[in-house]
Amino acid sequence: MADGAKAIDVKASVSEAEWQARVDLAALYRLTALHGWDDMIFTHISMRVPGPDHHFLINPYGWFFEEMTASSLVKVDLEGNVVSETDAMVNPAGFTIHSAVHMAREDAVCVMHVHTDDGVAVSAQKHGLLPISQTGMIAMSDVAYHDYEGVALDHDERERIVADMGDKSLLILRNHGTLTCGSSAGQTFMRMFFLERACAMQVRALSAGRENLIECGPDVQDVVKNQSNPAGMKVLADMLAWPGLLRRLDRQLPGYDS
Repeated sequence: MADGAKAIDVKASVSEAEWQARVDLAALYRLTALHGWDDMIFTHISMRVPGPDHHFLINPYGWFFEEMTASSLVKVDLEGNVVSETDAMVNPAGFTIHSAVHMAREDAVCVMHVHTDDGVAVSAQKHGLLPISQTGMIAMSDVAYHDYEGVALDHDERERIVADMGDKSLLILRNHGTLTCGSSAGQTFMRMFFLERACAMQVRALSAGRENLIECGPDVQDVVKNQSNPAGMKVLADMLAWPGLLRRLDRQLPGYDS
């Protein structure tokens, strides 16, 4: 167990709904590590606690993603202040971007932000995500962009993040990284899976120079957009992919649900 964990029975002290949220979020942290998307102790994934209190779960500062458990997650308010009984630390600045999305979007139950090499590389490209792969076009239909303003310490930036994101579920933070949100851990993960895969494909393809790429036109982009309907993606994420991902965790990185 990492330093800072308090030996209390968290499961016995929270509602069944909160415990399930904790299990799902801990699984999401470990899946992020398993896919190589973590950034040591940096970046965050947050989840709204069911109920009227506007509380959220986030990682204890200093823990690696692969060691996250349901009990270790810390409960905070919209300003990132700790409201649960714990000896763990949190990084309030890390919750700035997340709180912006949670505050503005009722559907943003879960918010995931990462700093992968490929995601940051595409975030620094003037043209943004390109229509050069099926995966890329699936992501493009739901992606927005937000310009870099420095380390996210200024709460005033939250309004600009919300304005730039609008009703999209994927956000490319220029010169910074990627972000996705969803009504469940499964949806949030699947959106990041498509976005990060699209970025990786683009970085590789651009090694040949943009002038040598085949970019699909608006008509094909519209076809893919219409084929990527939210209802279908919800079924794909929650009923098919997420159970399989949990089985993989149980085999390769068990213990998240403790």
